[in-house]
Amino acid sequence: MQRTHAFRNRFLAAAFAVLVVVSAPMPARAASKEIIELQTQVQQLMDNVQRIQSTLDSRFSVLQSLSQQTADDANRITATVTALQTKLAAQTDAMSGKLDTASGQAQALNDSVDELKSRIAKLDKSIQDLQAQLQNIQNPPQMPAPTPAAPAPVAPAPRVPAPRVPAKAEGGETPASGPSAAIAPSDLPAANQAPPLAETFQAGVRDLNAARYDLATGEFQDVIHYYPQDELAGTAHYYLGEISYHQMKLTEAVKAYNAVLEGFPGNTKAPAAQLRKGMALLQMNRRDAGIHELRLLIQRHPQTQEAQQARTKLNAMGVKIVAAPAAH
Repeated sequence: MQRTHAFRNRFLAAAFAVLVVVSAPMPARAASKEIIELQTQVQQLMDNVQRIQSTLDSRFSVLQSLSQQTADDANRITATVTALQTKLAAQTDAMSGKLDTASGQAQALNDSVDELKSRIAKLDKSIQDLQAQLQNIQNPPQMPAPTPAAPAPVAPAPRVPAPRVPAKAEGGETPASGPSAAIAPSDLPAANQAPPLAETFQAGVRDLNAARYDLATGEFQDVIHYYPQDELAGTAHYYLGEISYHQMKLTEAVKAYNAVLEGFPGNTKAPAAQLRKGMALLQMNRRDAGIHELRLLIQRHPQTQEAQQARTKLNAMGVKIVAAPAAH
């Protein structure tokens, strides 16, 4: 714009100088036809310059307006893109968390199904054994008939569990006995008062997946209390550790994982328990102990998915993966 004004000013100055020269008094012989034509051309040239200048000014104004609109549009697009990126990042984080939760729940469900199948197989075998025993009780083996020359030998009575007959009361009356006699609650085995193992464990898994942590904790504790030596008790210890881990009760989580590793080293959840223990120790700023657990996991269960996760974690920390000495 400034260069255009400068050009116009210089051109006007030159035209003005020409006009001054032309309009100066000259000899009569100088006022020729060529000078008059030159004056006419100069005037036309000045008119053209003014029109060009007007056109340039109007177009420059349009360009300025378009440039301002373009800048405003670019700013709005930048703000929109930034907002979309922020929203997309938040949605990605949320989706990642949901996928992790769903993966954990699916894994827990698969483990529960496998354990339930194992329990069902054991129950089927127990039922078959009971049926065989009941058949032997109902159909005892027949003893051979005695010969006439010798007295019949006394055959031992078949081992049929007889009903429990209480002692006589002080008044001399004997309580009723036989199949129809009532059995006092105190005569029942203590194990019959315990909750069913498989149902209690499955209820705990369902409540854990539904984030009902208080109910799940009580159900897993019942499994451990009434069936402390069962393999499901080891899995219950692991899930108690998971509940504490999600609630950021890391010390309690480490204790629960230790219960799995020390009491049930052959449990299917032992690799996951060792991985979680190492992660919990790292979050507690116990770096050396956490690294030791992850290395121990890689040594004990090298082909598991948990060992791969431990390698990824150690590599991200810049820690060399060295086989840790096996615990005795």
